[in-house]
Amino acid sequence: MRPDTAVLPPRFLRTKEAAEFLSLSARTLEKHRTYGTGPAYRKLGGRVVYSVDDLETWADRGAVTSTSDPRGSVLPAKRQTPSTGQPVGRFAR
Repeated sequence: MRPDTAVLPPRFLRTKEAAEFLSLSARTLEKHRTYGTGPAYRKLGGRVVYSVDDLETWADRGAVTSTSDPRGSVLPAKRQTPSTGQPVGRFAR
């Protein structure tokens, strides 16, 4: 490496590294991605990557000032069938 070449911090993190960054398990982050409740992600070359800025933005959305503040909850989106729009799976009640 040349001495005048700056080493840039990673701009994108894979699922495992993103989960570590957020102090979550990779599986939890995958579930958030499936439900549409997680941070924004990109697919580069078929691989899921997360921008550090998007991870920080998502984490900041969960900031609360008291235990009664409802903003801290991230719930899964209700899944619906494409043809009928009716809830499916565990959301069908």
